[in-house]
Amino acid sequence: MSSMSKAMVQEAVNEFRTKASGQVVLVLQGGGALGAYQVGVYEALHQAKVEPDWIIGTSIGAINAGIIAGNKPQDRLAKLNEFWSRMERPGAWPFLPAWTGISDTWSYWSTLVRGIPGFFEPHLPAFWGAHIPLGVDRAGFYSTASLRQTLDELVDFSIINARSPRLTVGAANVRTSMMHYFDSRQSEIGVRHIMASGALPPAFPAISVDGEYYWDGGILSNTPTEVIFDAYPRRNALIFAVHLWNPTGLAPQSIWEVLHRQKDIQYSSRIANHITRQQQTHRLRHVVSQLVRYLPDDVRKTDAVRELAGYGCMTQMHVVRLLAPRLENENHTKDIDFTPSGIRMRREAGYEATMRALRQAPWLGEFDPIEGVILHESTPDLAMAAE
Repeated sequence: MSSMSKAMVQEAVNEFRTKASGQVVLVLQGGGALGAYQVGVYEALHQAKVEPDWIIGTSIGAINAGIIAGNKPQDRLAKLNEFWSRMERPGAWPFLPAWTGISDTWSYWSTLVRGIPGFFEPHLPAFWGAHIPLGVDRAGFYSTASLRQTLDELVDFSIINARSPRLTVGAANVRTSMMHYFDSRQSEIGVRHIMASGALPPAFPAISVDGEYYWDGGILSNTPTEVIFDAYPRRNALIFAVHLWNPTGLAPQSIWEVLHRQKDIQYSSRIANHITRQQQTHRLRHVVSQLVRYLPDDVRKTDAVRELAGYGCMTQMHVVRLLAPRLENENHTKDIDFTPSGIRMRREAGYEATMRALRQAPWLGEFDPIEGVILHESTPDLAMAAE
């Protein structure tokens, strides 16, 4: 993106913030090693000087979100780079052609057996038997104690708790099976809150926060955009929703393909249905607000009508969906593909998709005032492809 293009992007975002009193929101889905795509997304936003006002994440998305929110703008990308460089696991025999799958298979089994330094390591007692009483804090095949140290080194929680940008991370309450969002606007965020959001069972043990135990929020809602739509008071929002799992795909023909497709379906979290429902709900809110305008002043001022009018609103939320592409030869082990090449390719894909979306600035223009949630899909841009 040229300097002129950067200036245009900044102007487009600033126009939305000022004229619409809007906020920029970055939503980061869970997906293990696929989270490298999110680094490319943030890199593009950072280069265009589009820093989010609110960052929402689940699982690896919560980790990336915590690193972004927990550092000054000039340090955020460097800290993300540091985290992902620590996560890299070199494949064996990199000189072998990719189609053989040997290097990827070696990396997969190496990760399962040894873990990822600075993230997780095998918890050997868990492999002795499924019925051994390990305790809630240790009931997982891997320990994430090293992740705590990594986050303490890379995240300044005093910056997060200054509440600018706002940080929200989702976790599943083990006891109630209810989704819970830890929000820096409501209470202080610490390392345990981020770890709780990424405690995916049965690999990782539950994390205790204020007397309750939590697992990875992805088992309930891996794309936590609902927290934006349900927030009150609602605000106009430009939402960059980063999706790591593809909701559509071919019917699998082998067990290997079944395992891959099953993960995509499970963790894409019914993206299309969820957005459609939010569009319908927000449309009704707009209808309520517009109907109230037709009432006489004396009727509108009554307590009963004021209460009913509170169900309406006229905010517009533009959702720019950034969907991670399928890489050649990827399979169901892709979420633990921490090889340098895998991380690099996903990061580059995130960067390119976001740069394209920023150049197109689809949130600008005239839109039907009755529509409250407007979905924008990134499309190929010939101008960018020529650069």
